[in-house]
Amino acid sequence: MDADERFMREALRQARRAAAMGEMPVGAVVVRGGEIISRGYNKRETKKNALLHAECIAIDRACRKLGGWRLPGCELYVTLEPCPMCAGAILNSRIERVCYGAADPKSGCAGSRINLLDMNLCNYSLISEGGVLGEECAEIMKEFFRGLRRNKFE
Repeated sequence: MDADERFMREALRQARRAAAMGEMPVGAVVVRGGEIISRGYNKRETKKNALLHAECIAIDRACRKLGGWRLPGCELYVTLEPCPMCAGAILNSRIERVCYGAADPKSGCAGSRINLLDMNLCNYSLISEGGVLGEECAEIMKEFFRGLRRNKFE
């Protein structure tokens, strides 16, 4: 198993934690030097806070651990393509690389709708890759929404 797959599997574990709480199953991890330094999963429904996306939680925790708002040398692994808010947080934190699993054709900002991560908006370069364990990441989302529909009509 390569490093991208290993770290995405941890992001998937975080996504399952979100799903178990009734949250949209998105998980994220921040990695530096081959070591996970923070984790996050969606909590916006549970905490009633629009800012509590998996990526933002993982970035916040990484900043606290490293003692600053810049995250040089860090990579973010997230199960779903980042939304506009999360893409902005990624850019502002100076994360150097983003790997995401499933594309988000409705609001993805790493290439599906728009690519905010590759618009030269900041004074540094960022690498973005999609499709890492993409089928598994998409399946957890599909199962979550199937469950919501099933519960709605029961």
